[in-house]
Amino acid sequence: MKALKKIVTIIMILVVGTATLAGCGENQNSSSAATTGKSAAVSTGTAQNTPSGNSAVSSDSSGKVIKQGTIQKDGNVILKELAFVYNGNTIAISDIVDDEKLENILGKAEGNKSHTYSQDDGLNMDPLIGFTEKQYKFKGLDIKTINAAEDKKFFVFQIKITDSKYPTARNIKVGDSVEKLKEAYPEGKFIGGGAAGEEDDFQYLPANYVDGMKFHVKDKKVTSIMMYKLLD
Repeated sequence: MKALKKIVTIIMILVVGTATLAGCGENQNSSSAATTGKSAAVSTGTAQNTPSGNSAVSSDSSGKVIKQGTIQKDGNVILKELAFVYNGNTIAISDIVDDEKLENILGKAEGNKSHTYSQDDGLNMDPLIGFTEKQYKFKGLDIKTINAAEDKKFFVFQIKITDSKYPTARNIKVGDSVEKLKEAYPEGKFIGGGAAGEEDDFQYLPANYVDGMKFHVKDKKVTSIMMYKLLD
């Protein structure tokens, strides 16, 4: 009888031990699965918080459009397009000049004259009272200057060209065709509509839309070029 009780006790111990081991295994598996799931969640979160690339940054590095007249050149920001070239030298609207500078570039003027605006000169140019205007005449070229700049220095405010030896900054000169003119100045337009065969003015305005340039066209060719700066 005692032997039977001993066998039953041993069997019960084995059953309990087996159950305990099984429970431990399940807990370990559950713990491993939970740990794996937590790791996956952390990995996913890290991936979501990490930028996928620098495309947004690189897109900001695209080049800016440089508008005409925004690049500094020889102290003149806007009007260097309103210029002509002669013997490798450029003279532009708003350039500061004097008798010596013009003579060194263009030679001696055929004629020049000056006028100081006053209240009783009959010209009704009140904003210019006290300023002196100088005009220089060369063959096929007239230049007007006025001492309205700082320190009363003279600057160019009008240029009229009637000779082909004074091309513009874009290499358009008197005698060129309308087709060549339009190609060089696609921003310009005919004031009168530009009907075929009709005499008209082709106007080009730079960035400030105040000062400008007019090409007089007759028989489909440029006959004169006028560059100007409006005086206040």
